Amino acid sequence: MDIPLSVDLNSALELPACQDIRLPLPKDLKIQLPTGGSIQAIADVSKGIPDDCAMTFSLMVQIAPLLASLECLLKILKLLKPLVDVITNLPFPPVKAVQDFAKAAVDLAPCFLIPTPAVIAPFVRDILCLILRVLGCLRDQLESLLKIMRDLQEQLAAARSAGNFALEETLLCAQENAEISGQHLMKAIEPIAVLLDLAGSVMALAGVGPIALPQIGDKADLQALQTLLQTLDGVIGSIEDAVGVVGGCPA
Repeated sequence: MDIPLSVDLNSALELPACQDIRLPLPKDLKIQLPTGGSIQAIADVSKGIPDDCAMTFSLMVQIAPLLASLECLLKILKLLKPLVDVITNLPFPPVKAVQDFAKAAVDLAPCFLIPTPAVIAPFVRDILCLILRVLGCLRDQLESLLKIMRDLQEQLAAARSAGNFALEETLLCAQENAEISGQHLMKAIEPIAVLLDLAGSVMALAGVGPIALPQIGDKADLQALQTLLQTLDGVIGSIEDAVGVVGGCPA
């Protein structure tokens, strides 16, 4: 039996047109750099379908450190132009070129302080404090994982003693997954070792000796992760000592 419906109700029950629910394509965003290259927005698909806002924030994250690093470089380039004019017109350089050079030299003077311990120390301190926080997070995760693996080991021994093969198989699977999680944690430590290596020359300017993470093996069983935890404790202690040399981390 057909029941007549009002026009408004029919309209409400209609499926929306495809063009009305189609996902928008994010714009191809980029910033042209004065050096000739460009920075391209990166779509982070791990956080869902990217939109224009996500792409814009991607550019902001990339451009901020670039702008921070360009200041002294631009001042150096500003100094070079009048310097070339002065040198190429010796022994009688143009007065304006000399004046421009003197002004650019004054603007550049603060950059000469960058390699000094007083200026570089806060930067080194902040880097080391950041690494400490990251290592602290990894250490907490590692301790939690070790507790899980110890419990699994005890349960596995009990299941084998009781001849419970079904439970043993389940626990072996859980143990394998725990070891895979341990491998991910070990991979997360590798970039920190690279960062410490890259920061070595900067740390030396602040009077801080080199800090290196020992070589981490491939195994992620209980014994290997216990050794890794001891290694992390030693590295954290070394970094805490180094931070104390440059003023300590803020509370």
